[in-house]
Amino acid sequence: MPANVYECLFLLDPNKVGGDVTAAAKQLHGILERHHAEILASRQWSEHKLMYPIRHHKKGLFYLIYFRSEGGNLKPIEQDLALNEMVLRHLVLHIHPKLVDVMLAVARDEHAVALQTATDTEAETPAVEVPAELAEEAPKPRKPARSRKPIEIVEKS
Repeated sequence: MPANVYECLFLLDPNKVGGDVTAAAKQLHGILERHHAEILASRQWSEHKLMYPIRHHKKGLFYLIYFRSEGGNLKPIEQDLALNEMVLRHLVLHIHPKLVDVMLAVARDEHAVALQTATDTEAETPAVEVPAELAEEAPKPRKPARSRKPIEIVEKS
């Protein structure tokens, strides 16, 4: 089975992390490496107030890891993450092989957060160029659903 590249975004409990993000990162890396995953890129994303409480927490620390692993290893990884008290939530996404290099370049960039600002009006071209093969595969917008008229029931007398 070929190894795929995955992106995993973790929502961590800031009280359990206790300001020591490197120790938390080592713990997350240990879980992934225990299941034969190769860490490609790893970084703290942000820490901010959550839109709604998750397990009675109003703040969360987001941590992003890119790793390479076989698909069969994902289930045991997710089971270990569910048992970890530091991890409030996690999301694992498969990265398309054509986008791996671009995604890893952005993840390894120290100033990648600057690429995501909505106030940057000077740049007319996107910060990350999508390969032409993928741009053509983008789904076309769907038409809005037709409004359906209610069916009238007529009783025969």
